[in-house]
Amino acid sequence: MSFEFEKLIIWQKFMEFGEEIFKLSQDFPKDEVFNLVSQIRRASDSIALNISEGCILQSRLEFRKFLGYSIRSLAETVTCLYKAKNRNYILEEQFNKLYNESHSLMNQIIAFRNQIKQ
Repeated sequence: MSFEFEKLIIWQKFMEFGEEIFKLSQDFPKDEVFNLVSQIRRASDSIALNISEGCILQSRLEFRKFLGYSIRSLAETVTCLYKAKNRNYILEEQFNKLYNESHSLMNQIIAFRNQIKQ
């Protein structure tokens, strides 16, 4: 048996994305542990968490709302990536890779949300 959300490609992709962010943030300075590290990890993890929460026993309208929360968490993650780049915690190449991946994933989640009838 499996949960319905486990079958969703976007959930699977955001689970991987969250792990990428976790690994990246391990190299941030120790004085950022309770600030930027915590924030970027919570934001990136919230994306998949909201997809799974919205998928289970929710109406289509509620599921769309939770997908909106996921999109907002992705925007928060991107802002944290900008902070990390501006503070020289990540290289420009790392930022560009994750930024482009974020943009692609955002388009995928928006397209998925638009397929769900209200």
